[in-house]
Amino acid sequence: MMHIRHEMVDFVCNLCSHLCCCRAVSEPETQNPASGGEMDGGGGGGEGITHRTVAVNGINMHVAEKGEGPVVLLVHGFPELWYTWRHQIHGLAARGFRAVAPDLRGFGDTDAPPGVSSYSIFHLVGDLVALIDSLGQDQVFVVGHDWGAMVAWSLCMFRPEKVRAVVNLSVAFTPRNPARKSVEYLRSLYGDDHYVCRFQEPGAAEAEFARLGTALVLEKFYTYHSPDPLFIPKEGWGSPDTEIPLPSWLSKDDIKYYASKFEKTGFTGGLNYYRCLDLNWELTAPWTGAHIKVPAKFIVGDVDLTYHTPGIQDYIHKVGFKSYVPLLEEVVVMKGVGHFINEEKPHEITVHIYNFIKKF
Repeated sequence: MMHIRHEMVDFVCNLCSHLCCCRAVSEPETQNPASGGEMDGGGGGGEGITHRTVAVNGINMHVAEKGEGPVVLLVHGFPELWYTWRHQIHGLAARGFRAVAPDLRGFGDTDAPPGVSSYSIFHLVGDLVALIDSLGQDQVFVVGHDWGAMVAWSLCMFRPEKVRAVVNLSVAFTPRNPARKSVEYLRSLYGDDHYVCRFQEPGAAEAEFARLGTALVLEKFYTYHSPDPLFIPKEGWGSPDTEIPLPSWLSKDDIKYYASKFEKTGFTGGLNYYRCLDLNWELTAPWTGAHIKVPAKFIVGDVDLTYHTPGIQDYIHKVGFKSYVPLLEEVVVMKGVGHFINEEKPHEITVHIYNFIKKF
């Protein structure tokens, strides 16, 4: 990360432009190239989802949306796309909400800037602030999963007036530890083969993923259903000839759709989120000890690897989580459910989201 430290001054100088003054211009609605406008059930998300491009914070962002009513912003993680929310888009639209799911920067049909430092938490939150403004909204509901949850927590911390309430999946808010950088901590726990540590070297993970093939890499991630930490050994993450059976909630068409987008864009944009972890730690020093002052609900599967980080269950279920998120109203632990919770249990997650946000 040393090669990007010199850009910290530029980040601080431009913080206002990323978080406060982001211009957003909507481009005309575009057809989805996979389906001619409305996506069918074969790796598309279903009927009635519209797609357009919005200029936000210096990039062009692809947005999928459906419905009329209060806006629910759905923020995906890695290695995901807007498509991870396909079930919730339909379910929330049917319940009287406008569901809006972007491809985050570096993913899918959204621009992927080349520099690692273009994926700082300030950039990611700035993109969402600009998107919210482009929707003509003062406040929105926000739902995040995985990295999307981390970005959503940060949005709540930096710009709480933009968020009516938040529902986050898999990744709980944890306060910044001023004595310990993120990657350093993970390396001390798990060693260099932990996936986050393995992602740090630019080009290394990309080369391994290219060796295996895009579809197989995605299958490996999506079918990882274990409380144990994920390791990617330096000598390789298995054979490219491996065949992986898919769970009932994930089809070959789903994989085909995801793979078509990652083959076009590559994995580098998403991997750069991890490469900015220590930079984010440095940049967010002013928010040490900050609290999330937005109504919140948290949902996690009890087989999710994030739920088995040392100390996290005590933090979530005792006083820690609630003390940093004082408006936390509910914590839901879903039995037998893994990391990709919104796809594994789509109806249940939609209902959990709806039952919380309908109160506001």
